[in-house]
Amino acid sequence: MTRPLVRIRGLRKSFGSNVVVDDVDLDVREGEVAVLLGPSGAGKSTLLRCVNHLEKPDAGFVEVGGEIIGYRYAHQRLHELRPSAITRQRSRIGMVFQQFNLFPHLTVLDNIVEGPLAAGRLSKKEATGRAEELLARVGLAGRAQAYPRQLSGGQQQRVAIARALAMEPRLMLFDEPTSALDPELVGEVLGVMKDLAASGMTMLVVTHEIGFAREVADTVVFLDGGRIVESGPPAEVFANPRHDRARVFLSAVL
Repeated sequence: MTRPLVRIRGLRKSFGSNVVVDDVDLDVREGEVAVLLGPSGAGKSTLLRCVNHLEKPDAGFVEVGGEIIGYRYAHQRLHELRPSAITRQRSRIGMVFQQFNLFPHLTVLDNIVEGPLAAGRLSKKEATGRAEELLARVGLAGRAQAYPRQLSGGQQQRVAIARALAMEPRLMLFDEPTSALDPELVGEVLGVMKDLAASGMTMLVVTHEIGFAREVADTVVFLDGGRIVESGPPAEVFANPRHDRARVFLSAVL
């Protein structure tokens, strides 16, 4: 078996006395989609934020592409990296948040080219061409010169996805990307995510969209109290959940 693209081992994160992520182990292989489900407060979003070191774990580690995120291993210990090195690691891990976090004073095009230009990866011409390709991919060709305020929530979230893809990530993280959208706009964002999964992008997704999980996920991971209590293929987890907490939760949402 090939080494997983994402390896999470013994991950633990607390806020004060509140243990939010508790001894989590998880593998995600290249090209797979793993969907994290569970009740509010289960630790899903914190786990996701630990993957790109937006939250610093208290114990354990996250490895992406064979590289420990946020640390280097030397003399049998983990040593935290300099901020510049962590930024370099994050540049290969795209993240889409609940809120769109677009720069309101920049056009759609400038929101997308800003990352690759700041990282020095592409020339302005190359970055612009790439941005236009990505806008077409997310169904927004022709909106390059619009400002975020001129777009619907669903359109803004699709721009946020294009912005993350502009950095050519190996892994995409989605933290409840449709939760801030009106119901009629959810489908257009999920459609882009489905296309992205079909293209072979490795994805780790926190969502309450059970239909998306059932259709797209390779693995469904159910968390409760910061722990993984159930995981497996969606057909198996949804049809025959073994853990009582998963059974109660799924009976309420299916």
